[in-house]
Amino acid sequence: MAEINSTYTYHKNTPIDLMKEFTICESFSTPVSEYNIELEVPKSYGAMLGDFLITQNRLTKGAVIVEIGGGYGSLMHGLLSAHGDLIQRVFMVDLSSALLRRQRKALQAFSEKITFIQGDIHELIPAITGVDLIIANEVIGDLDTIIDIDPNDPPQEARSVIEAYALEIPHTKPFNLNAGAIRLIEAMCQNGIPAIVTEHSCDPIIPEDMDYLAAGLEMDSLPRRIPLYDHCEYTIRFSHLVKVAQALGRQTRTGSLIDIIKLKKTTALKTIFTTRACATQRQEIIYELLDHIREYRWLIIE
Repeated sequence: MAEINSTYTYHKNTPIDLMKEFTICESFSTPVSEYNIELEVPKSYGAMLGDFLITQNRLTKGAVIVEIGGGYGSLMHGLLSAHGDLIQRVFMVDLSSALLRRQRKALQAFSEKITFIQGDIHELIPAITGVDLIIANEVIGDLDTIIDIDPNDPPQEARSVIEAYALEIPHTKPFNLNAGAIRLIEAMCQNGIPAIVTEHSCDPIIPEDMDYLAAGLEMDSLPRRIPLYDHCEYTIRFSHLVKVAQALGRQTRTGSLIDIIKLKKTTALKTIFTTRACATQRQEIIYELLDHIREYRWLIIE
């Protein structure tokens, strides 16, 4: 029988330790992170994201930004440190009061332009106005996922979005559906707010010049469970999000997170990944990074 995987109570009430999870943002939290050894130019994740947003014309002078689920504040710290001259105002929205305290401490140097808001983004989205960009980085996998859906008898919430947006689903076996992520994209589109979304995907895009990263990876699947400390997240079916946005009249662009994280793309990376060479700490770091980042996608909704 279908049920809902919810992380609401965990994120609202549990003292969250992001070091128990592998997150791209925290892996590149500073320019001197141990994972930066294979970057073309060592930078924080926030700085790299800002560089990318500028190329996509999504970060311009006087920008007002909302970040959803900002974790330890690392992304925004890097973004403001590198591109603060372009950013007029920031709103940090998080369900967790503990994480908001961490964000206030991390972003103290920029406090004059930041407002911290505790709340459920699903409830807040309709009230957001005057914003140029929403950043939802590595957070939508935490939103409600309907799991173990019988394709012959889906619950009403699943049926409504599947039929409304002609979402592709299997017809012979149970599947999972990113209902919370779909509803968030739907709300952002209806409110007319541009956004960038990043997350683990179950339909990844592999850069042509790093095609070896596709080895052993499901390229076209439905959301799968990611067991984590005291809760579970689910990978995201990005093709579903694209269909929702386009059905609501929005333009989209999407690709691999490696478009943002500028790796050196050397033969050494290929050798380490294809041979699983982990004889040194450096090799272990590189293999772990490639194994995770290959699944991540970004999506810009205009």
